[in-house]
Amino acid sequence: MKQILVVGPKKDYQRIINVLYQAGSIHLEDAKEDTGEIVAISPLDTFNSEEISSLLIRIRGQLQILTPSDVKKRKKIPILDKYKELSNEELVIAASNLCDSLESRLRILENRKEELDIRYTTLLRYEKIIRKISPLEQQLPTLEGFEVTILIIQKEFESVLDIIHPFLSDITKNQFEFISADLDEKNIAVITVFSKKYASKVHDFLYSKNVNEVRIPQEYTNMPLDEALALIKKDKDAINIETSQIEEKIRDISTEWYKDLATFNLLLTDFLEGTLAYSQFGQTDYTFIVKGWIPQKSLPATRKALSESFGMSVVVHELPDDPALLDNAPVFFDNPFWAKPFEFFMNLVAPPMYREIDPTPLFAIFFPLFFGFIVGDIGYGFVIFCFSLAVRHKFREVPWVFQLMSILLISSISAMIFGYIYGEIFGDLGEHMGWLSPLTIFGISWNRIESIIPLLILAIGIGVFHVFLGLSLGILNSYRRHNTRHIIEKTGMIGLISGILLLLGSYTGHVPGSVTFAVIILVFISIAGLLYGGGSRGVIEVMGTIGNIMSYARLMAIGLASVILAFVANRLSQELGILILGIIVAILLHTLNVCLAMFSPSIHSLRLHVVEFFSKFYEGGGIPYKPFGKEPL
Repeated sequence: MKQILVVGPKKDYQRIINVLYQAGSIHLEDAKEDTGEIVAISPLDTFNSEEISSLLIRIRGQLQILTPSDVKKRKKIPILDKYKELSNEELVIAASNLCDSLESRLRILENRKEELDIRYTTLLRYEKIIRKISPLEQQLPTLEGFEVTILIIQKEFESVLDIIHPFLSDITKNQFEFISADLDEKNIAVITVFSKKYASKVHDFLYSKNVNEVRIPQEYTNMPLDEALALIKKDKDAINIETSQIEEKIRDISTEWYKDLATFNLLLTDFLEGTLAYSQFGQTDYTFIVKGWIPQKSLPATRKALSESFGMSVVVHELPDDPALLDNAPVFFDNPFWAKPFEFFMNLVAPPMYREIDPTPLFAIFFPLFFGFIVGDIGYGFVIFCFSLAVRHKFREVPWVFQLMSILLISSISAMIFGYIYGEIFGDLGEHMGWLSPLTIFGISWNRIESIIPLLILAIGIGVFHVFLGLSLGILNSYRRHNTRHIIEKTGMIGLISGILLLLGSYTGHVPGSVTFAVIILVFISIAGLLYGGGSRGVIEVMGTIGNIMSYARLMAIGLASVILAFVANRLSQELGILILGIIVAILLHTLNVCLAMFSPSIHSLRLHVVEFFSKFYEGGGIPYKPFGKEPL
């Protein structure tokens, strides 16, 4: 990263901001710091961020009404050229005028559509109730001057009917009908018929008792229920026709103006982002200043963009490298293409400090290695490969899903390579069919069921290498910070653990006894280094590091559990004796194993990195690189 100052004439500050925003490469810092008389730039005279935000809310509300149902079409809406050359002031005025012209039309249409939706929902409710009570029609009186009211009561509160009945009898002087019927599994419909002169008292009483009262509208009363249902259907059809007409009018407005509104939304969002950063810019009487960090590879393109727009009147000045400021520099991940997907994991933890080693490439190497070591099956690897490829294609517009599936895709290839070494295709199916068999390397047949001890030793060996690599990176990080005590501490830890391993090797006869004396000296020197660099805590931490190394045994254990489940699936399918049933059972068990193979190895591989590996060198706490500019689409 390079720290730069962009200096230009104050009169061109808005154009300079626009060019830098489009370049999208500078991580802004406060230009007023350490610049003496420089003060914050004043807000725009005509428009402020609150006004633009309010306008954007209106635009987005109208877009919500006019939005195409096809998400892909919505994302492909181009920016209209006729608005690109407008000044910010002209852009705001044009957007406000369009919003004003559309607002009343859309409000009328939306309000009417909402009224129709409410009316339609109410009719559906009436229709349901009338259909339920239609068998009781013969019991209802058809006298003029009577009112029909329907009560909805939950069955668990059915006893309330015994309370309501006497009160209604008293209010109406026993001039009423009271008929009940099941409405559905949970509710009872109670039909009450009484003289209209008692209506006010009855309704007040029911309201005081919190009874759910449904009043059939006047237009559906005093007629046979089948005629009421026919009238409701007619009204529903009329509502559907009018709703379709409203939607057609909205589609016509969308066809004419959606692209304009979408363009205003994009351009004004960019403008608002620029205005929100104004407090970080600086000015003198005649000069405009921008200060920030920029990746070295982005500097030429930014220089070129400013030069093409302003010639020599705008200068990009590189500030001298100051080690004291580097820890405040933002962190920019610039990894090769094969490591890019693994930045997903780095986004789950705090970013590294600027001068700290970025472990992403190491993630890209060891994560697939651990995943393949655990899964180790050509069949499972192929299924995971196809699954991740399909999901990656389906959700290619969702960055985190795309990254996660890319990691799984790479890891599945490692699983197939280890499957070739182990001789596994859906467990021992490949070996049983004569397609392949476990490889013999260093005189060991790598059949996982038969080579548990060699696999355990190999897993622990990987752990030793991985943890020692982490300690070595810790030494390098300490060297960059000139922290001598940490260098001695981590060197002592490597020496002490190496000495312990060599002594164990000498005891078992795998290391010549002639080196024992030298190893003991190494151990004592390492302990002295640990005490000097980390005190008593450093010596105690050795036990934790040994525990970290032993934790890599999970590579063997989890893989062994997976292959045993695969073997059980194959054996069980053979023992059942019924071909079709055996195939179904095998498919179900292998499917379960594949699902476990996608998640469990991923979680444990991630744990070995974040807990065992990172703890040896990684501190984190860096500042993420957030360039001033629009987010990439």
